[in-house]
Amino acid sequence: MTATVYDSVLLVSFGGPEGPDDVEPFLANVTAGRQIPAERLEAVARQYHHFGGISPLNEQCRRLRDALAARLAASGRHLPVYWGNRNWTPYLADAVAEMTADGQRRALAVFTSAYSSYSGCRQYLDDIEAARASAGGTAPAIDRVRAYYDHPGFIAPFVDAVADARMSLPAEVRSGARLVFTAHSIPESMAAGCDYERQLGETARLVAAGAGFDGWTMAWQSRSGPLSVPWLEPDVNDCLKELSGRGAAAVVVAPIGFVTDHMEVMWDLDVVAAATATDLGLRLVRASTPGTGPDDRFIAMWQELIEERLDPAKPRRSLGRLGTGPDRCPKGCCPLRR
Repeated sequence: MTATVYDSVLLVSFGGPEGPDDVEPFLANVTAGRQIPAERLEAVARQYHHFGGISPLNEQCRRLRDALAARLAASGRHLPVYWGNRNWTPYLADAVAEMTADGQRRALAVFTSAYSSYSGCRQYLDDIEAARASAGGTAPAIDRVRAYYDHPGFIAPFVDAVADARMSLPAEVRSGARLVFTAHSIPESMAAGCDYERQLGETARLVAAGAGFDGWTMAWQSRSGPLSVPWLEPDVNDCLKELSGRGAAAVVVAPIGFVTDHMEVMWDLDVVAAATATDLGLRLVRASTPGTGPDDRFIAMWQELIEERLDPAKPRRSLGRLGTGPDRCPKGCCPLRR
């Protein structure tokens, strides 16, 4: 098999406000065309203002970009790493325009999303194509690395984070602590068209086994749609209530659906779910996410995913039962279903 020649890397993420004045314009970008009620936008804006109007995601992406660039350079791969967001500066269109001006011809994209879903896969692919069209006919071709939900560099940091979180509990409740995994809820109709649930289930199984838990529960968070539309359930707060009613004294929450501790993790888990647990008399501890530091194993995984595309003979690692994912998403994968 002949290797494809790539001359650059593109980090693709969601984006977030970096000051109070950014919050409302950012939310307008996120919700454009979705007819979100004004009161809902005001409620979400208050969440951002609770943290000073600053999402940690952009700063986390800077660290991720710099760490990946340093790892590639240290390995002798002289690939510049660009960064573009869907919803806030630096915008993806500006990043692709910069790549075009720099004469880049073909890039590999890494997403701050480990799973296959519309928002975490197909929408980013569509965003890339829109950015390329805006940049004109000399824009670089851009491929993406494969999904990494079951890669050792994603699983191992979560295993350690879950084990560390459990060890932080008082000894009298540690052994009986329940494990709850969370991910962003999506509409059931959207979930039916992708592998999101199946992939999350595999990640959960692998992390639970590695951390020494015999059982676990999958819960969902950050629902934003109308109540008339069925979304994946149970909500994490309902899950905590159920566990408390069944006699649980302590819970370890692991947000495996997320790469970094960004706003939805900080608000939905560290504020809302933590308050629910307090009201129930539950001891709750949360595991960290691998991209926040970032964990070097996570960055090494991104490097490995890039290098396996540069060298087709390189072994491709994955854990579990689903096998190594394809290099290129099938046409029409992860459709938007309303």
